[in-house]
Amino acid sequence: MTDYPEPDVEVDAVAPTTLADRLDAGESVRLLDVRNRDEFEAWQIDGAETTLVPYMKWLQADVQDSVADLAADVDGDGPITVVCGRGEASAYVAGLLTEAGIDAQNLADGMEGWARVYRAREITDSDPTVVQYQRPASGCLGYMIVSAGEAMVVDPLRAFTDRYVTDATERDAEITTVVDTHVHADHVSGLRELAAETGATAVLPRMAVERGVTYDVETIIDGEELTVGDATVEVRHLPGHTTGMTAFRVGDVLLSGDSLFVESVARPDLERGENGAEVLAAHLYESLTDRLAALPDETVVAPGHYGEAATPADDGTYTATLGDLRDDLAVYSMGRAEFQALILRDVPPRPANFERIIAANLGREDLDDEDAFELELGPNNCAASPSIAD
Repeated sequence: MTDYPEPDVEVDAVAPTTLADRLDAGESVRLLDVRNRDEFEAWQIDGAETTLVPYMKWLQADVQDSVADLAADVDGDGPITVVCGRGEASAYVAGLLTEAGIDAQNLADGMEGWARVYRAREITDSDPTVVQYQRPASGCLGYMIVSAGEAMVVDPLRAFTDRYVTDATERDAEITTVVDTHVHADHVSGLRELAAETGATAVLPRMAVERGVTYDVETIIDGEELTVGDATVEVRHLPGHTTGMTAFRVGDVLLSGDSLFVESVARPDLERGENGAEVLAAHLYESLTDRLAALPDETVVAPGHYGEAATPADDGTYTATLGDLRDDLAVYSMGRAEFQALILRDVPPRPANFERIIAANLGREDLDDEDAFELELGPNNCAASPSIAD
């Protein structure tokens, strides 16, 4: 790790959770990112006015006594929040700005701190209660279903295992079931760790296990039901993103996993690569149209991810009714061949380290907590191109 100089003045710091609160509240946030361009373009904080000026330029400006001049290039008005990878280079730059008489603060722990922000929002507050977990750094969404003193966690992240346990305890519930909707490619699953810590039953779709899962887990198939307290959770196979992609319906809420998002649909190329994407794209079309056809428009879709183009609902959750998505997304006005051509035409970059993440989630590679966290830093990139929306 690079040793950065300590700032010569006291620097104010803002916690990543505080920054998330400000962004959620719609406040104007002025960010200065001092990482290298490739790091910035690969992964940045959404929802803020951000200017990239790499760290080395600030060192040069300090030598040339031109910090204030360089700061004039930072877009926006108001205090400047400086961002880097771990909060070290940014602390020094925030110090230079402060010395120059500019209102500046440092994002504590940088983008690594940002990656540890995890918010909880209730989709429903009666029994069963459905809680949505949001990770703004990557757009990952997870869920907890709580009913009659029991809880089921869907798509847990390994980095937040303790959080689920704490939240269940605060709701006077015991975690009895932990399930993944599919074998994830963008984050390290907490399925096994959470099940081991709580004694809960670990569950995976059978077709996900058939990809080569190496550890013991109970399996489910389309049409089966899981029980959480007094609630019944219906299992729906929705292949397309992966062969094993499975959704869960509880009451009027559909936990759609990585199949249907509020602003797009899933990409079909991560399991079998580009050569197998055409077949999975056809399966995805059938999943979104035929397999969901019987569900009413009032069904609340709660996806596995959200992207920069997504707008939260009035309650702060990333959800939308199935009827609205049928109106808004291009897939519902296309034939299968047209949909396949569109979704395969403009595939976004694959998630960082996705092959190693898949290996870890299959149980083929062992990772300690730090390595697992480092491996998944960055955007999720599990959605198709935004062009899939009208």
